[in-house]
Amino acid sequence: MEIKDITVSHDNTRNHLDGVSTMIQKGKVTTIIGPNGCGKSTLLSVMSRQRQPHIGRVSLENKDLVRYKPKEFAKKLAIVYQQNDIPKDLTIEKLVSFGRLPYQSMLKRRDEVDEQAIDWALTCTNLLDKRHVDLEALSGGERQRVWIAMALAQQSEILCLDEPTTYLDIYYQIELLNLVKTLNEEHQLTIVMVLHDMNQAIRYSDHLIVMKDGQIVAEGAPTTVMTKEVMKEVYGVDAVFREDEQLGFFMMPVGI
Repeated sequence: MEIKDITVSHDNTRNHLDGVSTMIQKGKVTTIIGPNGCGKSTLLSVMSRQRQPHIGRVSLENKDLVRYKPKEFAKKLAIVYQQNDIPKDLTIEKLVSFGRLPYQSMLKRRDEVDEQAIDWALTCTNLLDKRHVDLEALSGGERQRVWIAMALAQQSEILCLDEPTTYLDIYYQIELLNLVKTLNEEHQLTIVMVLHDMNQAIRYSDHLIVMKDGQIVAEGAPTTVMTKEVMKEVYGVDAVFREDEQLGFFMMPVGI
């Protein structure tokens, strides 16, 4: 996916995104980071066609996003938000089955291919044995996995996750991010995430996009991009970076 000179304005007073250009690399985990209000989620919403840029162009496989028909685009990209309304009286399997809607029509109902895709999505998210459980009975971490399973059932090439760990405790955060890494490494999904936790972004990403005030300040491999100078410029925080045999490359804030 290519993002070129994207600007998204708000009430003609300020730009949520201001001339943003970048490339999403196929088969990689890309994470967008930056302080609150910097444009992270807006950029993700433009990539997922939830918002249209006022200026600029976004293309996927050399085709402008606006030229994709809805079902065609759903087969290319799926998105999971940080907060989702839980429909009442639905089981896990029923919600996950909604991910197959792009493949169905008046003449083609749910078939064996759909069943296999649903079973695969439930297996990937470790929900197969709970498929008949009501959504209302699940924990926050389990619910997030269900929404990811629904996105996986779409069998899209790109999976976008908007702050997927925000409302989860640390156990479910790690569980979810390990799932993301597995989906990328074993199933070759291209992942684009928005995260707040700096060390999680460093640990689970191949490529970082660092934003501030609607612009990209730096991007590249975590060990290259994350420096004390970037932390000071973007977050106003003094930090040191260390390399540990078990923890790998990580950041430690030391003051402001």
